Formats: sequence, C-alpha cells, structure tokens
Amino acid sequence: MPPVSARLPVFPWDRLEPYKATAAAHPDGIVDLSVGTPVDPVPELIRTALAGAADSPGYPTVWGTPALRDALTGWVERRLGARGVTHTQVLPVIGSKELVASLPAQLGLGPGDKVAFPRLAYPTYEVGARLAGAEPVPYDEPTDLDPAGLKLLWLNSPSNPTGRVLSRDELRAAVEWARAHGALLVSDECYLELGWEADPMSVLHPDISGGSFDGLVAVHSLSKRSNLAGYRAAFLAGDESVLGELLKIRKHGGMIVPAPVQAATVAALGDDKHVAEQRERYEARRAALRGALQGHGFRIEHSEASLYLWATRDEPCWDTVGALAELGILVAPGEFYGPAGGAYVRVAFTATDERVAAAVRRLTA
Repeated sequence: MPPVSARLPVFPWDRLEPYKATAAAHPDGIVDLSVGTPVDPVPELIRTALAGAADSPGYPTVWGTPALRDALTGWVERRLGARGVTHTQVLPVIGSKELVASLPAQLGLGPGDKVAFPRLAYPTYEVGARLAGAEPVPYDEPTDLDPAGLKLLWLNSPSNPTGRVLSRDELRAAVEWARAHGALLVSDECYLELGWEADPMSVLHPDISGGSFDGLVAVHSLSKRSNLAGYRAAFLAGDESVLGELLKIRKHGGMIVPAPVQAATVAALGDDKHVAEQRERYEARRAALRGALQGHGFRIEHSEASLYLWATRDEPCWDTVGALAELGILVAPGEFYGPAGGAYVRVAFTATDERVAAAVRRLTA
C-alpha cells in the first residue's frame, strides 16, 4: 500500500530551518515573524472558564453543549450580520486547520472531483484535496473556473498570506456562481475580525447570501481573535444540510472539541472587550513593522487585513528570506503559498512588542 503522504508536497516549513538557524545566531537573538502564532496571554475570563470546566470526566458531544451552540449562533448573528441562525446551522470543530485538511474527504470527494482555491493560498486547501484523492485547482478569479467536476470552492477573505479582502460585489458574484453551478462554497473567514484598511464581510451576511445559507459554509477560528491557538477552538456556520452530514460523520469519528474548550469558547465569544484590546496590540505592531519595511526598500501589497504584511523587493523570495535572516529576522517565503508568491515574503506581526521593536531597530539601522 503506497503511503498517503506520497500524495502531499514536502512540508514547507522544514525548508526554512537553515534560515532559522542563521537568524537565531544574531547577537540580540531571533525575531521570528514567520509563523502567525499568538504570543500574548490568553484573556483571564477565558482561562477562568477553562479551569471551571476542568472537572469533565464524561465524553462531551460532537455538536457541543446547548450553551456553546447558543454562543455560536449569537456570535454569527451579532458579528456576521446573519439573521435567524439556529443550532442546526453551527458546528464546533477541533481547530480550523484540521477542518480544512479533512473537509474534502468528509464530504465524500475523491478521484474525478475538483477542489478549487485561490492561486495564492494557505497550503492546506491543496493538502485537503490531495488527501481525499480529488484534483486541486488553483484559480485567479473563481467565476472564471471550469465548473465541470467542481464540487468544493474555497474562498479566503481576508486572505492568508496576502491580507486581501474581497469586496461585497466579489463575494456576491462568487456565491451566485457557485450556486448556479452546484458547487459548495466554503469561505475561510478566520481573520474577519482583523480588518485594518477594510471591513471584511462574511458570505453569510444577507447582502451576500441573499438571506439563505443554501450552498454556503463559513469557517471561523478563535486562534487569532482570542489568542486561543493552543486550545484548537473553531467552528462552522452555514447550510444545515451540509453541517448535519458533517455532524453524523464526526460523531462516528469521535471528532470532539474537549468540554473545557467548549466552555472557554462560550466565554470568548461572549466578550468583545478582549478582542478590541488585542486588535490594538496588533495594530501598533503592524504600523511599526510596515514603516520599517518600507524604509528598508520593501513594497507592501494588499495587507488591508489579517496578521501579515505581504512584502516584496522584486527579487526571489529566498533571497529576501536570506537577507533578513542575516539581520536575525525570520519571515515566510511567498513560495510557500504558491508559485505566484515567488517574489514576496509574508511578515507576521504576532511577535511580542519587544521583538517587534528589535526588528524595527535592525531594519532602520
């Protein structure tokens, strides 16, 4: 039996290790801006909720507690602008990456089916297609796709890696196209609460969806908004027929969000104050790094939302990665996100204030 991993590309982050070693040798230490992992504390009210649910000896349910479903539906209505959301239209999942990687297989896709995603994209969209044996299809514009065999259409706004935000008209056109051609549209909206120069919209907003969730699923995560990457807390909202099928499959597979994490999610989604405070931290780091990079000869493209600056000096991305590593700064090569990113680097502004200040000093020296 051939190994399943043979279907997959080389894990990209392994290729960054030599540059990480170079950056780590800097006298003032490495400034790691390569991975967008939160570094700030988990808000106290969330830790309190987690600890309060620590005595959870029984199995939790895949669908989550009624309190969790109430929190999910309430947040989708309050934050995304959707109306009349019911428990059957939400589903907790064990982190959004697990969902992205496993969704095509859970939908029953396989050889002969196509999964489409942006040409510059989070690599896990392609991984999910390959794990299922489906054909991965990168696109520039979703409405230019050949619909033959297309079963799953991924949108990603705000984008990882570019920070691009799709406009209301672009979202609406994609929804109408997917519905017309019978493709399920799944929108990765994990950075929706991190808009800087744009106000990202969900495909579930009535102006986009037409007031119906038919053929639409939105993916959301608490990793970025609430510093909960270590909790693996995420959820889906949208078409109840799709989520109902996924719920049946995930019950059989025991794909269950731990009970303490469910309680923490309820607390996190019920509080907007900590989200605003975290946004302020990121906004200050973003402004500092953006100015320093531009002063160092970089051009910043898109980047109107998310936790990254999409930067270029119009040279091969690995040359840029190497040059910054000599300054003790580690960034992600744009090539990780597709060949179209070959002249770019992705710069995360998730490091601590002290490390961001160190990067700014080195870039402006």
